Amino acid sequence: MSDATAEGANTAQRFAASLKYDDHGLIPAVIQDATDNTVLMVAYMNSEAVLRTLSTRRTHFYSRSRRKMWMKGEESGNVQEVVEVLFDCDADCLLIRVIQRGGAACHTGYRSCFFRSVGQDGVVRTQGKPLFDPVKVYGQK
Repeated sequence: MSDATAEGANTAQRFAASLKYDDHGLIPAVIQDATDNTVLMVAYMNSEAVLRTLSTRRTHFYSRSRRKMWMKGEESGNVQEVVEVLFDCDADCLLIRVIQRGGAACHTGYRSCFFRSVGQDGVVRTQGKPLFDPVKVYGQK
């Protein structure tokens, strides 16, 4: 490892350590499309996911339900290329601006996880159509 690479890794480690994680060692990450500002998803990262995201420029997360690390698109091929990582004033939330490859960010096949809205009348409406069939991509769930 070159001196510059080692210094970059140390800087990334200091940054990851400076974030305020919750009691489970997680920080929420809002994922936003860098081209049109659509909020694609919200997921959680631990310090390892933050470091992997910074070093690979692909989003990595910690699954609370599966209790493991994962890279967005590792199964579907719909990867997220990191353009910019921002953090809030309290350092307890990340905003990651990405180029969404493959179109869909949501595991249900939609472009965004925020594909449903509720009107003043309480009626839930679905916006758009899925871009892929999750059963074909992930198998029976």
